Order: sequence, then C-alpha cells, then structure tokens
Amino acid sequence: MFEDLKKTLDKGLDFAFMNAEKVAQAAKDLAKENKLTTDEAKKLYDFLVKKSEEAKKTVEADIQVLVKNTLKKMNIPTQEDLKKLEDRIKKLEPAKKSPVKVKSAPKIARSPKAKEKS
Repeated sequence: MFEDLKKTLDKGLDFAFMNAEKVAQAAKDLAKENKLTTDEAKKLYDFLVKKSEEAKKTVEADIQVLVKNTLKKMNIPTQEDLKKLEDRIKKLEPAKKSPVKVKSAPKIARSPKAKEKS
C-alpha cells in the first residue's frame, strides 16, 4: 500500500515538471492503459497540462520566496536597494564634474633683515 502511494506521488511530481510533448505522451499512455475514450483522453490531457502549469507556478513562487529570504538573511542587497543607492548618489553628485583646482600656497617673501639673522 505504502509503495503504491509513493509511486503515485512520484508519478504526480513527474507530471508536474513535464513539457507539453511529454504530457501528451503520458496522457496517451494512460488513456491506452485504462482504455479511455478519445474524449476522456482529451480531458485527461487538459487536466495534466493544467496541473503541470499550476505546479510549476507554485514551485517557482516558492523558490523566489526562498531565495529572497536567504539573500535577506545573508544581508545581500537587492536590485531595489542598489537602485535606491544609485539614485542617492546621482542627487549628491554635482551637475557638472569640473576638475578641482588646487591652489599652491603663497610664497612668503623674506626681508633682507630676516636673512641676516639666520
């Protein structure tokens, strides 16, 4: 009983991550195994496609939450955080970037008397 349940769950997970071609083949195989009519086989195919898409969306959403939470715990900035910093930097930078001119210190002229004392 337990093994049958595991096989069913495994098969369900396999269906969830199949591409359209594999879903079609699986539906065809199941229809043949279970002697389904063409209409029943079509309904089975539609059901498998729908469930596969739902499972993909759920897994994708779960992974996004997991990655976001992991990055937050690791204290890694998000794209949004980086964008905010870039905007702040742009506001703080001057409009024109002119080179800074360094003035040299004025030369002190020594008087002749100062020279004599040294």
